[in-house]
Amino acid sequence: MIELINISKGYPTSQLYSELSLRLNSGNKIGLVGRNGTGKSTLFKLILGEEQADSGEIAIPKGYKIGALKQYFNFTEKTLIDETALALSEDDKYNIYKAEKILFGLGFSEADLQKEPNSFSGGYQIRINLAKLLLTEPNMLLLDEPTNYLDILSIRWLKAFLKSFPGEVILITHDRDFMDSVCTHTLGIIRRSAFLIQGGTQKFYEQLAANEEHYEKQKIAQDKKVKELEEFIAKNKARAATATLAQSKVKILEKMDILEDLDYATDLKFDFNYKDTSAKFLLEVKDVSFGYEKSNILFKDITFALSKGETLGIIGKNGKGKSTLLNVLAGELKQLTGTVDFHPSCEFGHFGQTNISHLNQDHTILEEIHSVNNKLPEPFIRNICGIMMFSGDNAKKKISLLSGGEKSRVMLGKIIAQDVNLLFLDEPTNHLDIDSIKALTNAIKAFAGSCIIVTHSEELLREVCDRLIVFRNDEADYFNGTYDEFLEKIGWDDEETSDNKKEKPKVQKPKLDKKERKRLRAAMVAQKSQALAPIKKEIQEYEEKISSASGNDKASLESKLLDLQIKLEELTQEYDDKLNEI
Repeated sequence: MIELINISKGYPTSQLYSELSLRLNSGNKIGLVGRNGTGKSTLFKLILGEEQADSGEIAIPKGYKIGALKQYFNFTEKTLIDETALALSEDDKYNIYKAEKILFGLGFSEADLQKEPNSFSGGYQIRINLAKLLLTEPNMLLLDEPTNYLDILSIRWLKAFLKSFPGEVILITHDRDFMDSVCTHTLGIIRRSAFLIQGGTQKFYEQLAANEEHYEKQKIAQDKKVKELEEFIAKNKARAATATLAQSKVKILEKMDILEDLDYATDLKFDFNYKDTSAKFLLEVKDVSFGYEKSNILFKDITFALSKGETLGIIGKNGKGKSTLLNVLAGELKQLTGTVDFHPSCEFGHFGQTNISHLNQDHTILEEIHSVNNKLPEPFIRNICGIMMFSGDNAKKKISLLSGGEKSRVMLGKIIAQDVNLLFLDEPTNHLDIDSIKALTNAIKAFAGSCIIVTHSEELLREVCDRLIVFRNDEADYFNGTYDEFLEKIGWDDEETSDNKKEKPKVQKPKLDKKERKRLRAAMVAQKSQALAPIKKEIQEYEEKISSASGNDKASLESKLLDLQIKLEELTQEYDDKLNEI
């Protein structure tokens, strides 16, 4: 429904797009991929009109609404319903029923309507922003990392919602599994241009690799042809007998569209340095409990032993104590009861959400990585910087100038500089792009030691975790199995998506031919028009009465008008549902 035509956009330090063209059709749900810094978020700003392209045109149909989901929360009203109603248009500002209907559809209850917006969890605050966005009735949703800071249940709910959303979607996310389950197409910003295919990320990268292999073969053949022409011209241009022929070869060479060398992006590829140990169990935890106050215990009686080579996943809703448990195990917090015993040969590295804020902002990348192991020579540290995609002078960048993703890579670099046999990783995929997450996943799988990881990424859980600690129903339990086994045997009790619900038997409906469907639709449209006409007429009459009424009469008329508008909306929805069914 929208079209980008020959868009070019750049900044003083980099060129993002060069004559990028793209057409999005009705019902397309697009997953947008590309390395950090290729201009994914900038593309959203161009579509929304928040920034202007250097050249080119963005064609948007008249009346086509584009909405972007806000990642920040700035609630000003005292109740959920009042906050949501702020998004109602001027013509619709009295139609509170419309706001309620959307909130109920997003999983809020009648009792929730009078609660303070700030009292809800992060996942439900995202839903409040989504409810306000949907009240504007957008044709297209632009979603930039919507799963950031959401827990597993909220992510699974959002996945189900986007699958059923009738409009168009462009989605940026580092969660490849989430993208593939929602999107119909994958779009990549590759070498300042757009590459779009139907299908998921696996198909996209396979097709991209095939295209580049074909391009390279063409380049080799062309280089060979150019060399032959240049050699022929050099030998024959001075001879009178062959000068004319040489000149014709010059013209052939001038008309050739010379293929440029492909500039391949640097990939993050690394392994954690394993310190050998003969220990069977690196960590033994017995009856561990913790709470910031004794009256508010986050978890109690946690007991498990971590074998060498095993990866343990900690999962559950936000705010239940997952990161706190990891910090207790890493010794950053002291447990109230129980014991945490490491094997004498155990050496661990800790990647934590709070650790990034502990980076020395005045250090360069080189100095910060060197600080964890001063015995390492500078060439070795520079090699680590290169692996983390900070080659050459980039290694001298100050920490204070780095993005969130770059700081995450510095944290990984600090762990690589150490010899460890146990990893504590708290949401390590936050701020990393898809390619970097794949490299991290491979490094965890290849690590000979043990790992304890807090993550909301179902893909990462499935790839690396052997056992789980699950925060659910206000307690934490050890589960001796994989994530898929957990879903199969236990699942999320209060999950509101249909992922784990048994499918209802489908009722076979009689098939109708095209002519019969057309006749039924025409009859339904006529019936809808006939049924709605008197209500619309009555609404018009009440609006005319309101304009001339005053005081109590006006309030009474407005109440009757609201009832009529609700009735009209309900009937319209009922008929539209029947039309869609036909």
